Amino acid sequence: MRLPKTAHTSRPWRIHEIAGDFHVEDVWELPTPGGADDLVLLVDQFANGEGDPVPSPVGRALFALRWKLGALFGWDKPSDGIGARVPTLRDRLPADLREGPRGPDTTSVPFTSVFLTHDEWAAEMANRTMHGVMHIGWVPDGSGGHRGQMAVLVKPNGRLGALYMLGIKPFRYLGVYPALIRSIGREWERRAAERSASAS
Repeated sequence: MRLPKTAHTSRPWRIHEIAGDFHVEDVWELPTPGGADDLVLLVDQFANGEGDPVPSPVGRALFALRWKLGALFGWDKPSDGIGARVPTLRDRLPADLREGPRGPDTTSVPFTSVFLTHDEWAAEMANRTMHGVMHIGWVPDGSGGHRGQMAVLVKPNGRLGALYMLGIKPFRYLGVYPALIRSIGREWERRAAERSASAS
């Protein structure tokens, strides 16, 4: 379920300390019920999960088109990535976060981990159009448990980046995010069943 941006901005996340110049693009509730200390399980799922990161045919078609356009216009060159066109957000971390666990990089999508705490994980990626952050928070669900919450933070690269983000907005909402959220929930349920079976 899509959430208001205040669901992210109203919480005292550490990401606010280092990404104040980024725009909160989207916030989503994740169907990942768990206990207070289960963020690490969700982070592992993002980093090493077996589910399809783009589970819908429409989403796959959109991503295929995006990569073809990127190749045609040179949007995804290494020289436009993290540490090249833009410095990593790790350079902005306060000492306690820099010295703490960084968290895993993802394998299915090109995100590099920035930091990991008991209730918060941030990973970044960049290309010629923008510098983006995927922020996963672990929040109380109002019923005694917890669940994941995903926020997407973006810093467009000039007019090109602003036009790009505007152009893909309807496709994200119609063809990408709803299927992605469902896929995350299915993978979470599958992994939870495996953990339960191995514990019994």
